[in-house]
Amino acid sequence: MRKTILFIEPLLATAEENLLPARLQMALTLGFHIILACFGVGLPVLLLWAEWNFLRTKDELWRVLAKRWAKAFAVLFAIGAVSGTVLSFELGLLWPDFMGKWGSVIGLPFTIEGFAFFVEAIFVGIYLYSWDRLPPRVHWLTGFPIAISGFLSAYFVVMANSWMNTPQGFTLVDGKLTDVQPLTAMFNPATNAQTIHMILAAYLVTGFGAGAFYAAQLLRGKDLEYNQRAFGLCLWLALPLVPLQMAVGDWSAKVVAKTQPIKLAAMEGQYKTEKYAPLRIGGIPNEVERRTDYALEVPGALSFLAFNDFSAEVKGLDDPSFPRSDLPPTPIVHFAFQLMVGGGMLMLLAAVWGGFVFIRTRAWPSSKPFLWLIVLLGPTAVLALEAGWVVTEVGRQPWIVQGYMRTADAVTNAPGVWYVFGTTLAIYALIGIVATTVLWQLGKVPVEESNEV
Repeated sequence: MRKTILFIEPLLATAEENLLPARLQMALTLGFHIILACFGVGLPVLLLWAEWNFLRTKDELWRVLAKRWAKAFAVLFAIGAVSGTVLSFELGLLWPDFMGKWGSVIGLPFTIEGFAFFVEAIFVGIYLYSWDRLPPRVHWLTGFPIAISGFLSAYFVVMANSWMNTPQGFTLVDGKLTDVQPLTAMFNPATNAQTIHMILAAYLVTGFGAGAFYAAQLLRGKDLEYNQRAFGLCLWLALPLVPLQMAVGDWSAKVVAKTQPIKLAAMEGQYKTEKYAPLRIGGIPNEVERRTDYALEVPGALSFLAFNDFSAEVKGLDDPSFPRSDLPPTPIVHFAFQLMVGGGMLMLLAAVWGGFVFIRTRAWPSSKPFLWLIVLLGPTAVLALEAGWVVTEVGRQPWIVQGYMRTADAVTNAPGVWYVFGTTLAIYALIGIVATTVLWQLGKVPVEESNEV
């Protein structure tokens, strides 16, 4: 018996050893996949819009645009399907105790998301290979299940994540789950704000990401009519949603203030509990002195934004009700939150500028400064997206299920997690380079040569 134990021990690792590489692995694969998922949600809307313009006007250039976008979508969908599958396996392999204990509570949204993905995959094939095999209007209609399924996939995955922030729908008796209510778990206090915030972010990443490419083409003076049409559709998708996203972001912050006050304190670098708490713009959290240095402070603004009351008390990280062992890494959360908000403000500048010009001229701005702003907003939208997920995930630490299971208690004790992370990093770097190269080559194909799929 002792020989058997000695043989098994080297094959196991400790949770402490695996925690960092497992979290890095999830951060890498989720951060990679989330960009593809955003285009999977937003690009079908642009496809449908361009093809509808073709059906309405019979202008062949709109059809060319739709076909070119269909090629890009096919590449992104294929890579996204693989990276999404990897994430599904990782949940079970890297976090077995999490899925083993809580799978019965949050399994339903993952199941529904799986069905949505299958529907999307079926209609992607139909859409891509039936351009000249179905009547034009019927072909256009086959794109709607793609857009709807992409929307639903994002909705149900983020719904499961919102439960991790505000868990409900179960009872624990002596550490065992009883009275599991999947629907109650799905529609938890964070569901609506978090899902809407994410889906709007997907449309913004798509609109600004694609718009940045066409803005660069316009700056180079290439295929002006084609690029102007594509650029205009991208702006129609992105700019009107920016003010809405700002409002939803405010709503999300209020939900966090109510349900995860520690996360709110880390986001704002709020160390002491106080009334008339200031809103901090910028600043560097000082973990030694327990204050945020160099921040521009707006007195009472945080209290008002969190609770609609300038005199409301906001709990700080040093509040006695917050155990030190439950505090997230404040600098990471604060910097990520500032980056997300800063990106949002830059998008708001573009929305106000573009809206003002459009109201006056019935056309989007075409000046070089505006085009350069949109070029900048392409990567900025992605950075804001990633920063938002850092706030969501790192701000919940050290919990994988807020208040019920710590991340360290859910990680696998299997050996070799560092090796798996290193291998994954290399593979994903290669996939990213290949995908970028393919998309770049598709973008370089002359418009007059791209009418065939």
